[in-house]
Amino acid sequence: MKDMTIRNIAAACGGRYKGPGELLDKEVTSVTTDSRKVERGCLFVPIKGTRVDGHDFIPQVMEAGALVTLTEHAEGMPDCPMILVSRTEEAIQQIAGFYRRALGIPVVGITGSVGKTSTKEMIAQVLSRKYRVLKTEGNLNNNLGLPLTIFRLTEEDEIAVLEMGISHFGEMTWLAETAEPDTMVITNIGTCHLEFLKDRDGVFQAKTECFDFVKLDGTVILNGDDDKLAAVSEVHGKRPVFFGMSPRCRVYAEDVKPLGLDGTALRICIDDESFEVTVPLPGRHMVMNALAGAAVGSVWGLSFEQIRDGIESAEALSGRFHIVRGGSVQIIDDCYNANPMSMKAALQVLSDIEAPSVAILGDMGELGADERALHREVGKYAGGLTLDRFVLIGELAKEIASGIRSVNNTAQITEFDTVPEALKELPSIIKKGDTVLVKASHFMQFERIVEALQ
Repeated sequence: MKDMTIRNIAAACGGRYKGPGELLDKEVTSVTTDSRKVERGCLFVPIKGTRVDGHDFIPQVMEAGALVTLTEHAEGMPDCPMILVSRTEEAIQQIAGFYRRALGIPVVGITGSVGKTSTKEMIAQVLSRKYRVLKTEGNLNNNLGLPLTIFRLTEEDEIAVLEMGISHFGEMTWLAETAEPDTMVITNIGTCHLEFLKDRDGVFQAKTECFDFVKLDGTVILNGDDDKLAAVSEVHGKRPVFFGMSPRCRVYAEDVKPLGLDGTALRICIDDESFEVTVPLPGRHMVMNALAGAAVGSVWGLSFEQIRDGIESAEALSGRFHIVRGGSVQIIDDCYNANPMSMKAALQVLSDIEAPSVAILGDMGELGADERALHREVGKYAGGLTLDRFVLIGELAKEIASGIRSVNNTAQITEFDTVPEALKELPSIIKKGDTVLVKASHFMQFERIVEALQ
């Protein structure tokens, strides 16, 4: 790993090295926090979890071939090369920031309340038409996941697409300071993590902490249809690049034609030019993802042909609006996570499909003191759509049912307290030819429903 010597690692995190001096200028081969993934010559970073303390595994990782380990205490540790630090979680971020600067590879950062991962995938697909791209994998978008993603970079990579997820004030500061994005994309400001961020103003404040760490000559790309983001006039003296459905945005859509579950055909306009494209994933939110991808592509010098090819190659990830065809029903697997904004977007897509529709919905988490009202709000929205049947599971989902009934007293609603109870009855509720949306926050484990329907 470029410049990742023990000497430089210790300096980057303000640590104190203890071990043979002849190793100081030796580079580590990789960085890991998982004792099961230790490679010969790696740096091991022990993390204190709620149940397990990584420090307990230092003897075995050193025996397995790690070159050096971080540690918060030297007492009780084996006689091995170690770097003593105050907090390993803070140190890994500082080391990742050093490595990112050593490589000098440009970074596209992505955050927002809804659609971070699908937008990240779209942007990576677009940029891969011109560059060798490294992107965030899975859910490695937090204070540990982001550094681990940065450590996967090599000198052969040409650009990094890094997702940044937060739930508290101050977390974005850590992430953005580590990543130092050349381009920063914010998808939207929604009603997420209100348990900690209180309201949309709090969400806006927390997300836009990233502005302080965007390169001075960098570019900020924002959703111009979002009222909070549209009010941002400049960052570092430069006007943001806005994307959205309105011609007021620099990158916008026109001639939008929904194609059901096959996606959406549209024309993307950038400045005074335009091109036709088919987004292969359904829903207005996927159109917005495509516009974000087009905006990033234009900033990074891609041709319209390259941008179109990247958008039309996009694929859904499991659990994130993934269409599962086959068998007797079509499933919209959107069970990875949920909040009011993404729930409404998914319900709208289901309503637009010309087939018998069933919405299987569950509780949404981290919505704070207004969680019941926000669930009822989703219910009122759902009740106003053209949907055939509802299956609602969980304590808070009862509020969704209440909201549906308040605007549609003839709606077909079946309620269950738990997923196992619902699984017993679903065979009698779901009919051949149905299109079924499965959506809830991840803790509800709705992937069990998707598996059962398949």
